[in-house]
Amino acid sequence: MRTMFLLYAATGIVIWFLYHRLPQAGTQTQRCTAPLGQSRGIVTRFALLFSVDAFAGGLLVNSLLSLWLMQRFGLSVGTAGQFFFWAGLLTALSQLAAPPLAGKIGLLNTMVFTHIPASLCLIAAAFTASLPVTLTLLLIRSALSQMDVPTRTAYVMAVVTPSERPAAASFTSVPRSLAASLAPSLAGGLIGMGWLGAPLVACGVLKIAYDLSLLFIFRHVKPDR
Repeated sequence: MRTMFLLYAATGIVIWFLYHRLPQAGTQTQRCTAPLGQSRGIVTRFALLFSVDAFAGGLLVNSLLSLWLMQRFGLSVGTAGQFFFWAGLLTALSQLAAPPLAGKIGLLNTMVFTHIPASLCLIAAAFTASLPVTLTLLLIRSALSQMDVPTRTAYVMAVVTPSERPAAASFTSVPRSLAASLAPSLAGGLIGMGWLGAPLVACGVLKIAYDLSLLFIFRHVKPDR
């Protein structure tokens, strides 16, 4: 276990080194940036909705999901590690599959219509009594739930002016981080109330509400870049 901590730290150092070797932005690129102006309204709506999504995701971080699997099904640490390996692999592959899908059905549709089935799988997992069925539902969720990540970023960048993109990226990211940091304490309280599956249901319901709201508010906003 201690070796894993050291490996995690070493990986961070390698990532820092790789970022450090990236070419620096030129002065011309820096002059092209600007604070939010004409896109402030749409970016504010994005930030509010993304905060709901991040808060919902924070209700079920991997540590709490591990705790739920161990307490509900007696899953061992080794088996949990294997499950999260395959879940992470499916998540990575799904993000690669997102761009081709978005090219066929659109960025917004990819965000919404892959997210909702993932949330339904999560809610169903809270009520299943079979470990194989539960793990299958969670793996299906892993294969779908992160397809909105690249498409979300692309959609935001496509509906704001090029000069506002850096400001839009930061304005939508900071509230997400704050919302996600608040959620785990609430999830712990829900588990303490006695129903272990409460965070799964709350996470799924909030994410479905987010997806439907996103579709309703931005269904007429077409990216043109």
